[in-house]
Amino acid sequence: MDKIWLKSYPPGVPAEIDLEEFGSIGDLFEKSCRKFGNRSAFLNMGKALSFAELDLLSARFGAYLQHVLKLERGARVALMMPNVLQYPVAMFGALRAGYTVVNCNPLYTARELEHQLKDSGAEAIVIVENFAHTLQEALPHTEIRQVLVTGLGDQLGFPKSMLVNLVVRHVKKMVPPWSLPGHVRFSDALSQGGEHQLLAVDTAHDDIAFLQYTGGTTGVAKGAMLTHGNIIANLQQAHAWIKPFLHEGEEVIITALPLYHIFSLTANCLTFFKIGAANVLITNPRDIPGFVKELGKHRFTAITGVNTLFNALLHNPDFAKLDFSCLRISLGGGMAVQQAVAEKWAEVTGKALVEAYGLTETSPAVCINPLDLPAFNHSIGLPISSTDVVVRDDEGNDLPVGQSGELCVRGPQVMKGYWNRPDETARVITRDGFLKTGDVAVMDDAGFLRIVDRKKDMILISGFNVYPNEVEDVVVSHPGVIEAAVIGVPDERSGEAVKAFVVRKDPGLTKEALVAYCRENLTAYKVPHLIEFRDELPKTNVGKILRRALRDGTAGSS
Repeated sequence: MDKIWLKSYPPGVPAEIDLEEFGSIGDLFEKSCRKFGNRSAFLNMGKALSFAELDLLSARFGAYLQHVLKLERGARVALMMPNVLQYPVAMFGALRAGYTVVNCNPLYTARELEHQLKDSGAEAIVIVENFAHTLQEALPHTEIRQVLVTGLGDQLGFPKSMLVNLVVRHVKKMVPPWSLPGHVRFSDALSQGGEHQLLAVDTAHDDIAFLQYTGGTTGVAKGAMLTHGNIIANLQQAHAWIKPFLHEGEEVIITALPLYHIFSLTANCLTFFKIGAANVLITNPRDIPGFVKELGKHRFTAITGVNTLFNALLHNPDFAKLDFSCLRISLGGGMAVQQAVAEKWAEVTGKALVEAYGLTETSPAVCINPLDLPAFNHSIGLPISSTDVVVRDDEGNDLPVGQSGELCVRGPQVMKGYWNRPDETARVITRDGFLKTGDVAVMDDAGFLRIVDRKKDMILISGFNVYPNEVEDVVVSHPGVIEAAVIGVPDERSGEAVKAFVVRKDPGLTKEALVAYCRENLTAYKVPHLIEFRDELPKTNVGKILRRALRDGTAGSS
């Protein structure tokens, strides 16, 4: 039984973190602003925003919410923006003023946005004008009292702001027509807020900082209630892990994943804000040539992303020409890091691509591999400080080391619950305080955990379990493959069969050749007998492949 609770940490990482160092996210924010003052906090499209400037602007926005809109404490403020400077201004301003931030994906449909705004009861929203037409359709059925609209270039300073907005609106035509009567420009809100003083708010650890919506691809999206205490705990846990490798006030982190996503929000925005790092915001990471060009302008020391992002960078010929001499941390999360991608990353950059694991419900980090890992190890790493993990069977019994079961997590980063859904909360949080992750995992004797797969993604073939991650790893290791996704499809003989959707690097690669390759590397029942070549795979906005979308549109054979 004692082996289930293995505790193993890299050198310099404490077993427990200090939960009382910061009383709230606002407390952390103000301390960092005083400490790092004129250092750049965020950079975007060539414009830098210092800690001192961010302090001033966020205070103005918070004062606008308090004095002009007169929102009551705890009111929900929605943000619907890609990575632009307006995001940290609005996010920190809302939190400092005592409100809860509701992060919205800019690529939501009107139906998805309406659900999230109605469910959260958001009273105000800050939105980039590119997506205002979506809000126009959703707005009548929500409780939104005030819409604040901003252009992509609004925070870049004259004349760059005017030029960027001109190109976005009239050259690239990225702003569909919209009409939102009574809306206020975000810049005007900052001006109005500047006429008032931000009132100090006594925010406690138990107060809700974020409603992070999750589960939208598997059912009705639910708002995970992440408190100030949850987020403070997780950034303290992440900082404890990376501290031996970083230098306070000297780091430059590349933030390509959107800040509205919990991985980027906690890992990049908040953890690195604590240490005075410069956050380089990438507004459109799907423009890989533009992304690589931007990377060339910075002597970056850290980068985070999902497997598909790293893979895309590696397939750009100019990426390998960059200077990686300052790079110390490359962290992959959000989905499984594939061995072929990790090995190629190490070959090109000279630095290991370290895999981490977390969920929206855990703020998000649960496990991280040691940052000095010598080679890819197929593991999500070790539980971080102040975190208990256990592997359990379907009846809730603890399983010994070496047996696979559902990974369950307990720690100060675990959410308060789902917003207005006590029944859903009770389904995932056990009586002894563990969150049921829905992921199948196995622990080894050293305490390292390996995710076998999501329980619902498991394929059952003639009584044998097949986990898509394993098959995908083999398929993408073929030199003629860029990326792949594997699902189970109905089969009269075996119950289910393995089907692979593949994006080719080599247009001459045939299905027969790929099946033969898989037969060399997989047990017969794991080999995909159905292969469909595609130009691209469906993904979420942060690059996670949507297996469910493939399952929903898939017949039994092809």
